[in-house]
Amino acid sequence: MSYSHLSIVERGQLETLSQLGCSARAISRQLGRHNGSISREIKRSRAQASYEALPAQKAYQQRRALSIPTGKFTDKLAEELQEKLMQTWSPEQIAEKRRMEGKAFVCFKTIYRWLYAGLLAAVEVKHLRHKGKRRKPMETRGRFLVGTPISQRPKEVQKRETFGHWELDSVVSSRGKSRACAATFIERKTRMYVALKMPDRTAYSMEVAFGVVASQYPHAAFQSATTDRGKEFACYAALENVHELKVYFADPYSSWQRGSNENGNGLLREFFPKEHDFAKVTDEELADAIRLINDRPRKCLGWITAHESFMAEVSHLA
Repeated sequence: MSYSHLSIVERGQLETLSQLGCSARAISRQLGRHNGSISREIKRSRAQASYEALPAQKAYQQRRALSIPTGKFTDKLAEELQEKLMQTWSPEQIAEKRRMEGKAFVCFKTIYRWLYAGLLAAVEVKHLRHKGKRRKPMETRGRFLVGTPISQRPKEVQKRETFGHWELDSVVSSRGKSRACAATFIERKTRMYVALKMPDRTAYSMEVAFGVVASQYPHAAFQSATTDRGKEFACYAALENVHELKVYFADPYSSWQRGSNENGNGLLREFFPKEHDFAKVTDEELADAIRLINDRPRKCLGWITAHESFMAEVSHLA
């Protein structure tokens, strides 16, 4: 039988039996309780001349009230959490960064509960990153069937053991909007994410965008690129010749082979949803979104940011 605390009725019986001079063991047999429970109950009332049920019940209720945790939520803590939520950090990123910094730890599940309860007003739960799989529309844009397939990519690239291997893609405006889009780049080992506006989704625009990004970092930071077979990557031969890197093409309908880039594009969509027109996005707005993405602590990086991880790798190239 599961354990339960003494009730006021049992305490009344205990008071009566105690006044009759019964021992704790005899009382326990009468009440069907362990003799240790009865002995402890009587010892708690030693300050009184004899055991009394009502004072004992009140003392029990006070002890129970004090035993209930008050919780960690405070106005100061709420301000700290809301500040990070406004910077687009996820609850898990917030929790683990606080742990690493030696601050009072709050489980990410607790942060979610506070969000559901409306205690954190910075964001709504629906604005957090969507989880789980999504069904994506079938690709209908132009393709080409040349180039090196991903099956020939070295294993160390697949395992993210070496630095300088990127995944490339593009994020477009909503249908019916302008042809403007964004070229996106992510380094596989450090998850450093870069995006650059393009006037259209052509091979020439992608070639120019890649050149702009590559010019910002050391030449050794670009060893290979993995892309899909979208027509904007028909410039792959020029990328290989000019930037001296190898371009690999993922299999059709296998976005998981470029999982880092797909994830990065999903993060970018938090700032610029699918109905957004990239022609109306300023360079400053895009740069601000990229900064927020790269300054989030990442679980896959041991809770350091992508920017910190990338700069550490770049420093080794000097």
